Amino acid sequence: MSVIAVERIKLFSTRSPWWCMIIAAVLTVGLSALFLGLAPSEQKLHATITDTQGGAQLSQMVIMVMAALAITTEYRFGTIRTSFQAVPQRAALLLGKTFVVAMLSGLIGVIASFGAWAIGDLVNSSANLAIDSAAEWRLLAGRGLIFALSAVIAVAVGALIRQSAGAIVILLVWPLLVEQLVQLIPKVGDDLNRWAPFTNANSFLFQGQDVGAGGGPGDATSYAMGPWWALLYFAGWAAALMTIALVSASKRDA
Repeated sequence: MSVIAVERIKLFSTRSPWWCMIIAAVLTVGLSALFLGLAPSEQKLHATITDTQGGAQLSQMVIMVMAALAITTEYRFGTIRTSFQAVPQRAALLLGKTFVVAMLSGLIGVIASFGAWAIGDLVNSSANLAIDSAAEWRLLAGRGLIFALSAVIAVAVGALIRQSAGAIVILLVWPLLVEQLVQLIPKVGDDLNRWAPFTNANSFLFQGQDVGAGGGPGDATSYAMGPWWALLYFAGWAAALMTIALVSASKRDA
């Protein structure tokens, strides 16, 4: 049986991935329904596709938790030793696990984003939420790419930390707090934030979107590079962290 098939069976044999997938989808879709369903009439009229994605960041965090648990639970219960005995090439094992988790995460991202858009269009028929531009397709379909790459980062951090609580704290604090606090550093804070990985993930998704007057996440001047270069930059972070994790796993005791 291939490594990928084994990792797929291991992933779906526990409850936590199922709960994380359900929560991630419900957060994105449910918050879209609440936001657009309960918004004032004037706000409903001018709603955009970006407004349907209000819960996506929280869903991304849930997916990263799921990805981290996929590796840290093996270290917690000692099953990683059995896995390494069955597959002596540790890099192949971790890459197989990463592939399964990333593909699943990407699928959830696409389902959640398009589901949120569909429910938003359903509860708010007064606004034009048709997908009319390449930027809007990038926002919805590209969510899967960001979820998949975020899962790669989460598996890498989990493999490096080897402890669930520590890995989860890092994965939650990094995008939600650290990258925002960097902006408070005098003189260089804004420039540093432009090159933060999760900031560039948002650049890929939101750059060029219709977010109304006053700038906001769709303003290209808020980012260091164009959307596709930002995606490549985010992927580079994922690849670099995974490379470090693979080297570490090959040299450290299980």
